Amino acid sequence: MTTRPVVLTTRAVACATGGGTRNVELALDAPGPGEALLRVICCGLCGTDLFKLAHSSAPEGTVLGHELVGVVEAIGKGVVEVGPGDRVVVTHHAACGECTLCRRGADTQCAAFKENLLWPGGFSERLLVRPRAVAHAWRVPDSVPDAAAAFLEPAACVLRGVDKAALPPREGVALVIGGGAMGLLHLLMLRAVRPDLKVVVSEPEPERRRLARELGAVLAVAPGQLVEAAQETSDGIGVDAAFDTVGGSGPLVDALAAMRPGGTAVLFAHADEGDPAGFQLNPFFKSERRLVATYSGGRGEQLRVVRLLAQGSLDPSPLVTHRLPLGRFDDAVALVRARHALKVLLEPEP
Repeated sequence: MTTRPVVLTTRAVACATGGGTRNVELALDAPGPGEALLRVICCGLCGTDLFKLAHSSAPEGTVLGHELVGVVEAIGKGVVEVGPGDRVVVTHHAACGECTLCRRGADTQCAAFKENLLWPGGFSERLLVRPRAVAHAWRVPDSVPDAAAAFLEPAACVLRGVDKAALPPREGVALVIGGGAMGLLHLLMLRAVRPDLKVVVSEPEPERRRLARELGAVLAVAPGQLVEAAQETSDGIGVDAAFDTVGGSGPLVDALAAMRPGGTAVLFAHADEGDPAGFQLNPFFKSERRLVATYSGGRGEQLRVVRLLAQGSLDPSPLVTHRLPLGRFDDAVALVRARHALKVLLEPEP
């Protein structure tokens, strides 16, 4: 059996025991058929990364990171989608497009979708992109900055939830619970696809409430004022949709309390293991409310986000509060956990 030659090594940040991390140096093979070698420009630290670190749910040695922008350095045989020198965004998951779940619109639940197509991961200097992800790579236009392009994958997840919310075709009111990076990305997405929609944001931090108003929220209030704000902006009937970006039974109960009859609650955050839903079924049933979940985004949502970014309709770059070298990964985690940062981009050092 022959093996591909190792062309270089890459420094990376890997998961360690107890939820910590360690700096490692890993070997990278030359790109094989359909693959591409990327030099990472930046990679966003996301809530899923934090969840896996906090719960030690990723195997030791795993390199996390998937919200990345990079430059193609080399390509394998048969690659036509990208070429050396291209600035691209690639995603770590891609569905097969052929199985029963894909055919029925549940592509994010496809068995192939669960495979990580980036080796070793975005929190590294370089990485290999597997063929299915190369086939879905996006060449980033010069007009789109790295800080906006890095949001392609999370914005696609948000857009999938917006689609599931069944918002009224005109006007309407939406509530976003949580003014962190993902909550404010919901606000920006709603403003991009439904500029006529009124959006209320619930967030305990005054500075984040101020930013929410700057980004287009009609109201940004503390959690204790959430129901009152929902009534105020909806002529007293409640919001059409509530997006929970915090997670857990408490925010879900708040979302239901703020919703009108027939409205939709969208779950967009991890809850603690074993956390029950915690609401009464009969009032939910009699009011014909809906509860849906969105865990990821598929190819269709990604393509629509690409168009929004390229057109300038969606610009998430104001959510980037820190750009840190990869060597300060633990500092980035601490900043986000302490709520001193929204989105942190990690950048490999020259």
